Amino acid sequence: MRTLRSIAAVSLAGALLLVPATAVAAAPAPAAALTFDDGPHATYTPQILDVLAAEGVTATFCLVGTQAQRHPALVRRIVADGHRLCNHSMRHDNMSTWTAAQIEADLLATNAAIHAAAPGAEIPYFRAPYGAWGQSATVAASLGMARLGWTVDPRDWSRPGTDAIVAAVLAQLRPGGIVLMHDGGGDRSQTVAALATLIPRLRADGWTFAVPPVPLRRP
Repeated sequence: MRTLRSIAAVSLAGALLLVPATAVAAAPAPAAALTFDDGPHATYTPQILDVLAAEGVTATFCLVGTQAQRHPALVRRIVADGHRLCNHSMRHDNMSTWTAAQIEADLLATNAAIHAAAPGAEIPYFRAPYGAWGQSATVAASLGMARLGWTVDPRDWSRPGTDAIVAAVLAQLRPGGIVLMHDGGGDRSQTVAALATLIPRLRADGWTFAVPPVPLRRP
């Protein structure tokens, strides 16, 4: 026999219905993951980190090896602020036609550049430049890095305007979505402004923010 604790009363059109309490439990809040490519950048990465810190949001930064070499203090700040790291190749080359040996050499060099700035930092992901994967996802997995794709692309790199970036994210985002944005590779002032608008807007709509899950497999 059910106890009163396991039964909830619901009024529907004047009738009193008894249903299991689990049936009226609140649904979990939808979650989104924010990711930033092509940095770190001396101007825009600190601004994005400031917005994330003010909002208490953790994100994932897909670092280019040469940029990590130029801005090691920013790599350390990304790690110190609690964000996750992603290998985004050494020079942002299209790897789709590369051999496995060429890809491995590039990914190892990128990890080494990141670790030179932040020794011991975990690098759980790899994202192929331009989304041109070729054999790179398989090679990355052999090195212990999960493929990091995306489901939302507001094309912020093309600088379509802050409002257009915000509108594209809101239109494309679904629960569990991964948002692709950029902190490097050019003028990212529109991205910074869009981020400062998006986080409060999404929170007001009930969204939470999380980093993408990492598969348990390891080499």
